[in-house]
Amino acid sequence: MRRAAQSAGVPTETAGAHGDTRTGEPSPEGGDPTDPGGEHDHESRWPLVTALAAGALYAGIGLVLVGLDLVPVALAAGLAGVGALGFIVGVAGWVREAFDVGGGHDRRSLYVGTTYLFLVSDVATFLAGFVYYAFVRVGAWPPTELPPLLGSLVVANTAILLVSSVTLHYGHEALLEGHRKRFLGLLGLTVALGAVFVGGQALEYYEFVHAEGFTLTSGAFGSAFYGLTGLHGLHVAGGVVMLGVVFVRALRGAYGPDHDAGVRTVSLYWHFVDAVWVFLVLVLYAGAEGL
Repeated sequence: MRRAAQSAGVPTETAGAHGDTRTGEPSPEGGDPTDPGGEHDHESRWPLVTALAAGALYAGIGLVLVGLDLVPVALAAGLAGVGALGFIVGVAGWVREAFDVGGGHDRRSLYVGTTYLFLVSDVATFLAGFVYYAFVRVGAWPPTELPPLLGSLVVANTAILLVSSVTLHYGHEALLEGHRKRFLGLLGLTVALGAVFVGGQALEYYEFVHAEGFTLTSGAFGSAFYGLTGLHGLHVAGGVVMLGVVFVRALRGAYGPDHDAGVRTVSLYWHFVDAVWVFLVLVLYAGAEGL
């Protein structure tokens, strides 16, 4: 029947999740041509890598805080550094692999739904840190080791992060409207602004440690400050990596008005991280100085 249809000049259409056999072009969001519905077993090593790296990071931080008599500080800091790097690499691999797996509307809905669930769990993580900070505030306040916190660098970093949220929003809107060049430009700008924020955070830490002598071990407030801002900084670094993965895939034509799952889920995460930073500035920076 198929041969007869072809000889009669009737076009036959077969389009797998990887693309259209009539054109040979890949379809957005990836896929598996042998599994059009996306219902296949998919094993990934990246969740395990990310979890182990996060464990190493927290173990290293814990040893720096309470285990200086047990291990050298360089070893503890090195463990934390390896954990942070492994966490970022794991997130990048996880995101890239997840967005390469095929599927239609159901899988895109799954991406968005699981992102919301992750953000709910992340709220609980940050909330635990803020509860600890609230207990710190119950004691003698302000602490004697408190340096000037709300400086020009913090204000500039806040502005950069807020602008990045705006550029990502309008970049996504441009994608939905079919403006590919505008989408790529705004997405690339968002990645650059996120990287600048991470650099600004590192510069702030350097100034606090070397110019002010304000370190992770500077009392209860020092541990709360670096714990919360460091946790947020790690989230931003992971977000920059995810945005970078999305940007590279966008350059390859992976997204379109009807194929925006990767952009949508990473956007939700990025806006959440920006909102947490604003709350951190209000509570931890301005609040600590009694503003």
